[in-house]
Amino acid sequence: MTDAPLAAGAAYTILSTGYTLSTGPGVAATVSLITEGDLRIVFDPGMVASRSKILDPLAALGLSPDDITDVVLSHHHPDNTVNAGMFAKARVHDHKAIYRADGWEDREAEGYEFTPSLRLLATPGHSPEDITLLAGTAEGVVAFAGDLWWRPNGPADDPVAPDRELLRASRRRVLGLADVIVPGHGPAFPADDSAPL
Repeated sequence: MTDAPLAAGAAYTILSTGYTLSTGPGVAATVSLITEGDLRIVFDPGMVASRSKILDPLAALGLSPDDITDVVLSHHHPDNTVNAGMFAKARVHDHKAIYRADGWEDREAEGYEFTPSLRLLATPGHSPEDITLLAGTAEGVVAFAGDLWWRPNGPADDPVAPDRELLRASRRRVLGLADVIVPGHGPAFPADDSAPL
């Protein structure tokens, strides 16, 4: 079985482009919407300056929080998860389970398929529980990679990563599968040799 999506039926919109500020407190997650058929997935609904940074772009697409079917959390750091509760009707996916209301279904993220166009990979490195959502789109494979990369320029040496070699191995894996990377706190960038390893 290949790691890459087997179809290209998904589409995506970046709802809010995140950032990290080196001059003082301030961090926002890059929050994305991935769709295919009846699926409407929000990836990493984390910290933003205001919830309107997520809700207004959704509303412009004709969607409310109750229209979201699934939320995917790349890992459990608050800056990537803090607004997950806005989507009360959604299933929530992490590295080990699917959660909904008071239900909990154990499953490993590695290889989990929403559809042939949408699959999860275990990509530890920034934290032990990191996952990436690969989306096969008409334009190519898009990797929603959370903090595997914070921004297009890295940091190459992630100061939070407990295992630098594991981080590099996960980055290489994603780069081998994707055409575009959507990082945890910045704009999308090409999955090419300009990406920090």
